[in-house]
Amino acid sequence: MPEFRMIDAGEAQIRVAVEGAGPLALLVHGFPESWYSWRHQIGPVAEAGFTAAAMDVRGYGGSSKPGTVPDYRMEALIGDILGVGKALSPDAPFILIGHDWGAPQVWNTSLIHPDRIAAVAAMSVPYFGVPQVSFDLVIKQVWDDRNKFFYQSYFREPGRAEAAFEAEPRRFLKGFYHAISGQAKRGDFPVDQPSDFPLMDGLHPPETIGAWMSEADLDYYTREFEGSGFFGPLSRYRNHTRDWEFLQAYKDRKIGQPALFIAGDKDPAYSGFGMIEDPIGRMRSFVPHLEVAEVLPGCGHWTQQERPAEVNAALVPWLKSLKGRVV
Repeated sequence: MPEFRMIDAGEAQIRVAVEGAGPLALLVHGFPESWYSWRHQIGPVAEAGFTAAAMDVRGYGGSSKPGTVPDYRMEALIGDILGVGKALSPDAPFILIGHDWGAPQVWNTSLIHPDRIAAVAAMSVPYFGVPQVSFDLVIKQVWDDRNKFFYQSYFREPGRAEAAFEAEPRRFLKGFYHAISGQAKRGDFPVDQPSDFPLMDGLHPPETIGAWMSEADLDYYTREFEGSGFFGPLSRYRNHTRDWEFLQAYKDRKIGQPALFIAGDKDPAYSGFGMIEDPIGRMRSFVPHLEVAEVLPGCGHWTQQERPAEVNAALVPWLKSLKGRVV
């Protein structure tokens, strides 16, 4: 196990799992995960000569859990990343690696603070520039106005999803992890339901998820969410409009750092829930120094957990290539 440190990031106390020495590579997880979602990467990144540091995003695990929805806006999460970076790499720019919601966090931190971020890697969620409209408006037009179920609409009302998930955290996690994994089949996640459909009724976890998620792994995640609850993690989805307003000041910028991107071809987040063709081609306009871009056949949403060997085979050599170049 890596060493756990509590870091004062300014507005929040952030728990970070740290291993190795060398330039900082800070790993940022998504929903519903924790530092533990990087368990297969921490060791190899450290062995490659880096300080591998996987943080619990605020609201998760051992980190601070503030109590209002705006506490989980993008601006605040970027502040946490910069605070951890200042503590672990006070004198040098550092590398960011993110997955799922961690991907927008690392993309936007790199966009806004190019002096602090030397390079950026993201998994699952591509970068298409500062959005022209709030994703809340997209959700309304594509799903809500058509009375079609969308999980982010279900998450919108504070307290509703929390009550369902906290009553059965292990069943929720097992069902959610399976439903958008590479092993999932049509019907494992509710899509053909009305807007008010309760998500838990549409999750049908198998007896075992698969080799990529053991029962011991699921035990760890369950304990983490039994301790933290789901308010903070779910509140990330309640800040789309705040995030859109905050990012408008940077809409003329591009991400200029060296970048890496990896996704699975069965990941709905990669294709914008089926709305985007050729995501990598589109991304190159906004990330001109995208040096590595891989799509893993048959891989679902949980990129670095489902395919750790393939992810590490792409990530570690790229990280090594940055030495003497940007770190």
